[in-house]
Amino acid sequence: MLHEILLSLSGHPSPLLTADHSSPASILSPAEKALLSSIAHLSDLHCKLLANTATIAASHQSSICQAVATAIRSTHLAAFQRKVLEVEDGILRKDARNVGAYNIVPLTAIVGEFSGWTRRMEWFLEVVEFMMRGKGGEKKCTGAMVIDRLCDSMQTGYVDIEEAALSLVKVAETAWLKQTSAWILYGRLPSFGREDFFVQNVDGDVQEYESKNELLPAFVSASTASSLLFIGRSLNHIRVKGMSNSSSPELDLLSSHLQQLSTLKFPINSANFSRVIASIRLSLSQTTLQKLLPLSRVIEILSLLREFFLLGRGEFAIALITEADDKIRSRWRRSDNLAYEKRDGLGNIVVKDGEVSAILARTWAAMSSLRGDNQEDQDEDELLELARDLVQLILVKGNPTPPSKSKSLPQASEIASTPFKNLLLSVPVWLTLYIPSPLDLFLAPSDVQSYSSINAYLLSIHRAHLRLTDLWKITSLRRDHPAPPGPPYGSSTVGRSKVLTIRERMKERSEAMRSVWATSSAAVFFLGETEVYLQGEVVQGTWLGFKNWLTGKPESRPTSSKSLEDDDEDIWLKAGREPIANSITHTHDPQSLADAHRRYLSALATSLLLTNSTFTDPLYHLLQQIDHLVALVHRVHSIWQSLDLEADEGVVDAFSDFHKEEKDVKEQLVVIAARVKGAIEELVKSLRDIDQEKEGWDNGFAELVLGEEGAYVPAKVGRVDRLLMKLDFGGWFDNGKRRVDDLDGLDESDDE
Repeated sequence: MLHEILLSLSGHPSPLLTADHSSPASILSPAEKALLSSIAHLSDLHCKLLANTATIAASHQSSICQAVATAIRSTHLAAFQRKVLEVEDGILRKDARNVGAYNIVPLTAIVGEFSGWTRRMEWFLEVVEFMMRGKGGEKKCTGAMVIDRLCDSMQTGYVDIEEAALSLVKVAETAWLKQTSAWILYGRLPSFGREDFFVQNVDGDVQEYESKNELLPAFVSASTASSLLFIGRSLNHIRVKGMSNSSSPELDLLSSHLQQLSTLKFPINSANFSRVIASIRLSLSQTTLQKLLPLSRVIEILSLLREFFLLGRGEFAIALITEADDKIRSRWRRSDNLAYEKRDGLGNIVVKDGEVSAILARTWAAMSSLRGDNQEDQDEDELLELARDLVQLILVKGNPTPPSKSKSLPQASEIASTPFKNLLLSVPVWLTLYIPSPLDLFLAPSDVQSYSSINAYLLSIHRAHLRLTDLWKITSLRRDHPAPPGPPYGSSTVGRSKVLTIRERMKERSEAMRSVWATSSAAVFFLGETEVYLQGEVVQGTWLGFKNWLTGKPESRPTSSKSLEDDDEDIWLKAGREPIANSITHTHDPQSLADAHRRYLSALATSLLLTNSTFTDPLYHLLQQIDHLVALVHRVHSIWQSLDLEADEGVVDAFSDFHKEEKDVKEQLVVIAARVKGAIEELVKSLRDIDQEKEGWDNGFAELVLGEEGAYVPAKVGRVDRLLMKLDFGGWFDNGKRRVDDLDGLDESDDE
């Protein structure tokens, strides 16, 4: 019986322990049954652990789980086996602890020897089953999940469980650190267990990586995960692009980085781990990456984005809008001509990829014709040539959202989904940028998408403003007082009658257009002041603050009743800090640049009100109505020219009823003008609501920010209340509200 018990405890199932002893015919006493049940339970735990750990060590996809399973089997289960051998040896030597009088071995003595193992074996089985089925059984167990569970198990009141958990934590974190070391020392993903590593290849791009938060242990903070991703990406970039050689600085720093990693103690402390990773990132940035990505090149690409995407170069925006409008007009004229021959006119106005590229090519040609001979123009030409190589105008097909480089990086504010990109060519198009190497170390595709959205937003407003102001070039619509014909016809009764008829006709048309011109003038005023606010205050102010941070120049503060220098010094002395001008300038590593650039984009999108759909949606509606209004004005002008030819010269178009068209267009003009007025009123109301909800406006004082020394803090620019002070339309909105409602109802009934 003793041999059966010891064999079963060693992992060999025994019929003695697995048999049913509950029958009355059993020769065992109730006490013996209870003792044997505890031994049977321990034997069953041991057998399950041996089988499950062997399965995990052989087939689990996580190398960390394999390491933990192997440690349980080779360390803790081996210790249990040694305990079994120790008890057996004591029995054979007739040790007094196990063998009593007359060489009797009490069953209670054997059970007592293994009583301290039951709790540990049960906990080991819980850990092993967790690794086999995952959290809640819904997904597979990962290395990060095991590390977090083991760390949580250390917070227990049982000393034996705490010691066992600590030993397994050391094993798991050592395995994880080996995987991470290959990434941060060589820029390589682990050869085994790659699916379990927190750095993964982006779908469709073998050279692009992203960080998976769910595969990170709890002791890795978001900023540390960002640094880990950046370090590995940088080293991988150097290796893939063939920039590394035997004398590369990153190889010289390998021993230093290994030594820093070796200073980590287990269990890994979050603060110590962050400190080591930050030190490795800094040393890498100050050597290799500083030569690979100089500040001058960063400022060059950011200046390109400022000039062409944020409309810093106004002639580019005007040229692009002009070429796009010409293309649309030519397509419509072509469809009108073909409509008489074929009934597929709409198929001929669909914009194709090649035509979109041709629009940008003609825009560059128009820009080149504006070149000058002075030195400043030549410097701008270099930026223009770079833009011609990198900037593209593309059709947006499907979901344009690119994968983010890192989920742990600070994400830009959510830009509203209002489709401003549809307004330029009536199909979704926007500017995009090809990111050359090594600028992709700090510039992500998601950043370019943000620039594209901002560009579509600003370009749409500028386009509507230009189209409205172009209406004033149609002089005959604004003022036309026909002079009498020359003598002798002008002094005749027929001549005077004809002049009076023409003047009466022009007066009637002028009265019909009066509300249209008033609404157009108000819309021009609204768009003009909005553009000045967005471009002059928000974009320019935010860009200057970011550029000053890049170059290390002291920030400028708003002036007050005192001089600028006195105001700055008083602010900072009250805060207990030195003035900004005395701060030491330093270079920025690519990750700091990337983080600061994302904060810059986030602040820019927020200040432009592009993240507020309660403003962007009414604005998009206004821009659509303005396009409709401009089209109707041009249409009525064309109709009146045809009617004048018909009345004065006798030129009749048998295929058109211009009188009916004139009536319809006049009615539509009144309706659309009222809609434009209502849209402006709604936008002003939305701005007032935003001004009321906005908190923490810049009051001219320096903001105290608790964070990393020298970190970029976006400048507070653009106060909505300043824009509202300019957008004072007096009692214009109060007059005719009932008329607007009536016109909207009339238009809806016409649509039905």
